[in-house]
Amino acid sequence: MDAEQGAWFAETFDLLVAGVGQVVLGKERTVRTALMAMVAEGHLLLEDAPGTGKTSLAKALAACVQGTHSRIQFTPDLLPSDVTGVSVWDQGRGRFEFHRGPVFASVVLADEINRASPKTQSALLEVMEEGNVTVDGVSHPVGTPFMVIATQNPVEQAGTYRLPEAQLDRFLVRTSLGYPDRAATLEILAGARDRTGDLEPLVTTAALGEMSAIAGRVHVDTAVLDYVARLVEATREDPRTVLGVSVRGALALVRCARVWAASAGRGHVLPADVKDLVGPVLAHRLLLTPDAELDGVGAHDVVADVLERTPAPTVRLV
Repeated sequence: MDAEQGAWFAETFDLLVAGVGQVVLGKERTVRTALMAMVAEGHLLLEDAPGTGKTSLAKALAACVQGTHSRIQFTPDLLPSDVTGVSVWDQGRGRFEFHRGPVFASVVLADEINRASPKTQSALLEVMEEGNVTVDGVSHPVGTPFMVIATQNPVEQAGTYRLPEAQLDRFLVRTSLGYPDRAATLEILAGARDRTGDLEPLVTTAALGEMSAIAGRVHVDTAVLDYVARLVEATREDPRTVLGVSVRGALALVRCARVWAASAGRGHVLPADVKDLVGPVLAHRLLLTPDAELDGVGAHDVVADVLERTPAPTVRLV
């Protein structure tokens, strides 16, 4: 990545942050994290209490990209075919015709994903990993770019199902919004309307693809890669975890760190970039022991301890 590309990337990224920030007030860090997932060509999981703006953030992200988008409201009676599509017999042609489901879009908003049954949740597994939907033995590509933005309420709430570990691992990033501060709340109340309808596309899907390609050329020193490897190994060795971070999780951390560095106009990843992203990229991939959960230990607590006891390298760039 040369200096000109770095400057364009950082400027465009800030433009997108400002655009989404018109809807999601006072949450710049969360917005930057969500946009990082989009540029890194990954999927985003938004987990928070109801009414904190999860759906607004997802709709704003979709509105800023000049591509197709769809919304699926997950409910307990939702069927897998309601997500992926279904083959219907065409009597005139004498054959089955595939009717595409709402998953065939550039940005798919899966609202309250953990309200649906595990069988329906699993319908997203193939398409999130492979970008294809297989129905009746026939594979149907969903096209590129493709991103799932899922929202979920805390699992303690009635009528929710815990997402399978395999599906959680396919989300590049998990983040939350939290409640806005007093100033942002006053501004929201003064507007008292959905601002997402005012957003215009800020970049084309082609420009988004170019940003992803530029981020892929950001340099990652061997010492930083070793740091990532040591971090994920530490999560597996921690006695409070049943399941640590997978190789997919380590790759996800490197992908995100590249985008994070490029958003600052840098052509190289620093250990600080990795530290900034360990929580949103790795925490949701951990499965804790029952004893740890009874003691009130959370995944973010384990991640914080792992960061503290894993020394970061000193990277010198010529």
